Amino acid sequence: MKFVFIVQGEGRGHMTQAIAFSKMLEDAGHQLAAVILGKSKRRAIPEFFSREIKAPVHWIPSPNFETDKGEKRILIGKTILSNLKKLPVYWQSLNLIHKIIQTEKPDVILNFYDLLGGFYSVFFQPKSAYWVIGHQYLTSHPDFIFAPSKGFQKQLFQLNTWMTALGADERLALAFLPMEADCNSKVRIVPPLLRREVKELTPIEGDFYLAYMVNCGYGEEIISFAKANPNLKIKAYWDKKGAGDTENPLPNLSFHQIHDKNFLQDMAACKGLVCTAGFESVCEAMYLGKPVMMIPVAGQYEQACNALDAVAAGAGIKSEEFDFGYFDQTLSKLNSVQKPFKNWVKTWDQAFTQLTTAKSKTYQETVSEENLGEESFSF
Repeated sequence: MKFVFIVQGEGRGHMTQAIAFSKMLEDAGHQLAAVILGKSKRRAIPEFFSREIKAPVHWIPSPNFETDKGEKRILIGKTILSNLKKLPVYWQSLNLIHKIIQTEKPDVILNFYDLLGGFYSVFFQPKSAYWVIGHQYLTSHPDFIFAPSKGFQKQLFQLNTWMTALGADERLALAFLPMEADCNSKVRIVPPLLRREVKELTPIEGDFYLAYMVNCGYGEEIISFAKANPNLKIKAYWDKKGAGDTENPLPNLSFHQIHDKNFLQDMAACKGLVCTAGFESVCEAMYLGKPVMMIPVAGQYEQACNALDAVAAGAGIKSEEFDFGYFDQTLSKLNSVQKPFKNWVKTWDQAFTQLTTAKSKTYQETVSEENLGEESFSF
């Protein structure tokens, strides 16, 4: 079968998931024809994505968050207004998506949580099957834990998730650990998508903490806590535009531009991970048996939910700040969930086989019906 990916470019999580899924397609003999990557002026596209994805990558303007001047807090009102002003630009993006789909004629369009994917499915009604994948789709499961909501945060998060999945034939919900299937939620619960590079690492316990921030504005906060804890060594990763490959603001602190291999090697060698509350980095840490302290991005309700879900799964603890001292004191109290997590990840092969086999049968039936129709018409 032939696939086309639509990938949200906010953070590294959706991109690394796309890389992992592309490798599964390659191993199974399927084809990834093209990748459509949503981007914004606020964020640079990591070099590793273009290198690891073995397909043409098409960059398109896509809805993204707006932050405060310090590049820390997400401003929902500003985000909505800014994206409304860009509707003509996004319509051009939809037309570009349609042009790519018409050219490639994929059997499956797989959307990694980009808002334009859902709109494309509704407005252009492609003949291809439309699948969506992400941790966010777990929100329709009755056992999902929602964070306390201020105003309409929860409703806006659910609305955004619903819009990305408009017209979806498959909703693949990534979960930290197995959950009971719910026939009313219309989602297929699947394990996290981890790249093979993660699985090939041999973890050791080094002498430093690893930090990752999705918004570079948290850099000042990390510097502040590094000053307060000069005995703790910290390696921090970001994607700050204009920053050098490595910067050393303090003897015990270094900042590094996101690099997939270096980051994973440091993950395998760190004492623990301190990060904003995304999904992918937490899963990588769980696989390597590393405890995690998660700091939800201010104003991003989705991350508040992620942190609660990860804590419930045994990944680590939640915090409001990059307090490395508190994390250091808490480490001895945290239990590893590495073994059950790794066993859960191993079931992806079975889930992938079920998913693609079902689609292949549908595809073959469609082809047979079309051929039968052509033969009948000729007769």
